[in-house]
Amino acid sequence: MSGRAALWAPGDLDKLHKALVAEHAALFAYGLLGARTSGALRTRVVDAFESHRARRDQLRSYIVAKGGKPAEADASYALPFFPSDARRAAELAVHLENGVTAAYLELVAAQDVSLRRYAAQAMQDAVLRAYGFRPAQPPAFPGMPAPAPAPTSAATASPSGAGGGLTE
Repeated sequence: MSGRAALWAPGDLDKLHKALVAEHAALFAYGLLGARTSGALRTRVVDAFESHRARRDQLRSYIVAKGGKPAEADASYALPFFPSDARRAAELAVHLENGVTAAYLELVAAQDVSLRRYAAQAMQDAVLRAYGFRPAQPPAFPGMPAPAPAPTSAATASPSGAGGGLTE
């Protein structure tokens, strides 16, 4: 990016900072979820944490390449609700991914083509992660048949014996 910094519009740095703040918040919340979940849900949470950490690091690199100073993470972030069971943990993950998607939306309008591409890919990744955390199929489009019901699983939303984790 260093040779392409001249292609950046003045507002691009602000857009990068907004995306970075969203990644910091997502990392905080996924850290909390990772400590409180187990099983398949925890695996998805850890994967999401790793993805957001990589995005955060890349955003920091972009900001430095632009000559900016990346914002540090806050000590804590307010959660919209506390996940008391696996269903609520998955709902929080969906909420986080929707927030990250919204933060990257502005970056899609960056002047630099590589930033637009990066933001579009980040949004796609976040939407896919959010979809993966949803417990049920979304409603069918109007005029389309509803999806076949999935077989019910033995998923539980009870704490595990180790550390009060939320299982799926």
